[in-house]
Amino acid sequence: MASATVLVVGSGPTGLSLAYDLTRRGVPVRIIDRQKEFTTASRGKAGVQPRTLEVFDDFGILDRLLEAGTTRLPFRRFLRDQLISEVVPYEDNEPRPDAPYRRMLYIRQNDVEEILRGLLREVGCEVQRNTTLTGFTQTDTAVVATLEGPSGTEEAEFGYLVGCDGGGSTVRKQLGLEFRGFTDNTQWLYVGDVEVDGLPNDAWYQWYDLERGLLLMCPLPGSDSWQVQGSAPAAPDGTIPPPSLEALQDAVDRISGMPIKLSNPTWLSVNKKNVRMVDSLRSGRVLLAGDAAHVHPVAGALGANTGVQDAYNLGWKLARVVRNGAHQSLLDTYQEERLPIAEWTLRTSLASADRIAEAVIGGKGGAEAGLTEETMQLGLNYRDSSLSWDLAARGGEDGPGIHAGDRAPDAPCSDGTRLFDLFRGPHTTLLGMGAGCREAVARVDSVGIAGLRTVDLEERPATYGYTEDTLVVVRPDGYVGLVTTADDSAGVLKYMDFLQAPHSLQGR
Repeated sequence: MASATVLVVGSGPTGLSLAYDLTRRGVPVRIIDRQKEFTTASRGKAGVQPRTLEVFDDFGILDRLLEAGTTRLPFRRFLRDQLISEVVPYEDNEPRPDAPYRRMLYIRQNDVEEILRGLLREVGCEVQRNTTLTGFTQTDTAVVATLEGPSGTEEAEFGYLVGCDGGGSTVRKQLGLEFRGFTDNTQWLYVGDVEVDGLPNDAWYQWYDLERGLLLMCPLPGSDSWQVQGSAPAAPDGTIPPPSLEALQDAVDRISGMPIKLSNPTWLSVNKKNVRMVDSLRSGRVLLAGDAAHVHPVAGALGANTGVQDAYNLGWKLARVVRNGAHQSLLDTYQEERLPIAEWTLRTSLASADRIAEAVIGGKGGAEAGLTEETMQLGLNYRDSSLSWDLAARGGEDGPGIHAGDRAPDAPCSDGTRLFDLFRGPHTTLLGMGAGCREAVARVDSVGIAGLRTVDLEERPATYGYTEDTLVVVRPDGYVGLVTTADDSAGVLKYMDFLQAPHSLQGR
């Protein structure tokens, strides 16, 4: 029925992730994109960060992604034709019991999208191409969208609409939301997918020349193409000439001074630095995710990663409202939790850009300076969220162990599986950590809460750091919702009720 459907506008990584997460939970989804054909442009080529790899582990597509990309790419820095340094970011980041993915995956964005589209087809949903959202109105009960497609104009009614339509978002503009921040019109880069002759395709080549400009040349895994970025000097009248193969070749010649030849361009563009975000992710039944809500520098490789994680946060909440009858106030927690992450992303990407600049000026490095433990995004948390309940007395904020709102770590189990195996899927998970939790887990299990998987562990996983037997509720998006004592089945039941109607209960 129309009132039980969601319209997703935009089929980049954010929109595709959201459409899949909703569809696997039984929510009818329509996802549209204005493109007539799916792009083969690399665009955001740089990488999938470890936290997003955990999302894709939950989706069951990690093997497909790893096959299409690489986790080892040397950064080779030159000054003119002289090799200055070579480093491999995250090379020492071996897997740990709590975090099996600690290296970035270098993969073309179009490959990520193709794999996500295939996953979406497996659950019976296809992206509708050549279809544009031209406007919408909403009431207390529905959103009416006006769509332009190959067969003409259509008006369709949906329960909710989510704008995942990028930095120029039609949805955001129609909502009238301010995209606060700034645009730097002094630094422009030509960017394109081209073939390269004159360099072996075993590294990401980088020139940070304070006099001649910036040049980055990255081979694209599984392809003959490279993504090349080069400083775009302004014309005498102050304008930037349009992107072309000749303009990119000029940047290569001017900055590298090496006999490198470009050919066969399949995508050309010009980029400038934007740092912007909205103050609201929701207006009634219309929501925003990904670049439609926040854009920032590429330093730190956080862009598409943050969008996918927006979708992962929103998907289970929207499904509970649409399909399971949860109160709409649950959607308020999407904004409550993700707006601070958007602010963090802007700050962190700017700080990464500053670190790169300092390394370049000091002659100590290049792009690798922007990749840190923080940009892996494993430390992000929702501790201040109304959905994070810490009911175990453990000495406050600095008490031992994982807190409510923290990312739920992985850990090996005694039967040879991992906690991530238990989390994988659209359910919420109750973990009884220690033999003392057995009776409480059984009491909760006897209630038969839909969508809750109960697991009675004999051990307390070391990665959680608890000194007493503890009950832990792990949300569908892999964050800890509740931490409480071993016998507190009532606290678990109260928390699960709260997820259905966050407006109805006060306190924790």
